[in-house]
Amino acid sequence: MGGRIRTAVLGAVLALVLVPSAVAASALPASAAGKPTVTLSKSEAGTGGSITVTGSGWRPGTLLMMLICGQSVPARGVIGGTNSCANADGRAVTTDAKGGFSKKLPVAEPPRPCPCVVHVATVTGEKSEADAIFMVAGHAVEPLPKEEGGGRIAVLTDPRLDGSSGLLTWFGSPPSRTLVLTVGNVGTGPVKNPVFQVGTSHGVFAPQWEEQQWRGTIAPGRKAQIRLPVELSAGAHGDYTVSLRYGGKVLAEQPWGVGRPWGVTVFWILLCVVVPAAVFRAGMAVVDRVRPRRSAGRAGRHRGLRPDELTLRMPWVNAAPRTPADDSASPVPALPWFTADNDPGTGAHGQLSAPQENGPTTQTRKGHT
Repeated sequence: MGGRIRTAVLGAVLALVLVPSAVAASALPASAAGKPTVTLSKSEAGTGGSITVTGSGWRPGTLLMMLICGQSVPARGVIGGTNSCANADGRAVTTDAKGGFSKKLPVAEPPRPCPCVVHVATVTGEKSEADAIFMVAGHAVEPLPKEEGGGRIAVLTDPRLDGSSGLLTWFGSPPSRTLVLTVGNVGTGPVKNPVFQVGTSHGVFAPQWEEQQWRGTIAPGRKAQIRLPVELSAGAHGDYTVSLRYGGKVLAEQPWGVGRPWGVTVFWILLCVVVPAAVFRAGMAVVDRVRPRRSAGRAGRHRGLRPDELTLRMPWVNAAPRTPADDSASPVPALPWFTADNDPGTGAHGQLSAPQENGPTTQTRKGHT
């Protein structure tokens, strides 16, 4: 009896504690749980009008894009991707410090029929999106396409890019990587040979999608590693983003910083230096060939001179004229340096003598005087 009383009392206490907590949790908005939300001022409007889009629960200071998209419901998202949206009439908005925003959006007819939604998604950073049901007055309405099979793919791990740039990439060859990620089948049916779409975007530009098929089967509740090649155009450099899309929904995004091909720059610098130098040398060779030559006599006379013939020859003192035969036979005499004995200006004792009064030189000088 006492045990039953204690059990009843414990149950009443737990009810008093858990019931208010459950009621409070159900009363909390989705933004309190960290999920972004979008509300509209009108649920239906015609082309040419406008609606006010209000959001909450977003990351502070995040750039968002607002679009009206056709063939979409919040449960399945934008089935045809941004190709189903009125991209030309979209608006961008930045969230405030609390993660909220409010901005007017012009109403325009999307390229696909309704059911329609107002699709809000982040432009950069971590992928976040939210949809709100909206009806474009006067726009066609068609049923949604049926889902093929019961399999659904979800990304289980963060994607990564394997590979590195080689020497050819440094000279402008197309950069290439391999997108690697692990996906799982969260549906009820198998997924056979899924076709993914790999897109690459530069900066704020829209990605360029390319279909790639993965060979294999993912059973329900199983996972598999997907490896898909990614390649950019030749000479690409800067900040790129690699996106993976399946079934019209973007599953993952991975940034990719591509270095500048400096080899191309070095090549052009060398080309600007080498080509002018080669042209200059070719021009000098042409000038050297067409310029007039010197006469044969002058050229021969200059070529015939020997180093010993260009030396300065001093006149020999008291030497008789010699013939060419004597030059070849007799040795070269020494220089005729004057000595004290044979100097005509010295006396008998080797001293200089003064000129005499009756000498011819003195008389000549006097006569002139």
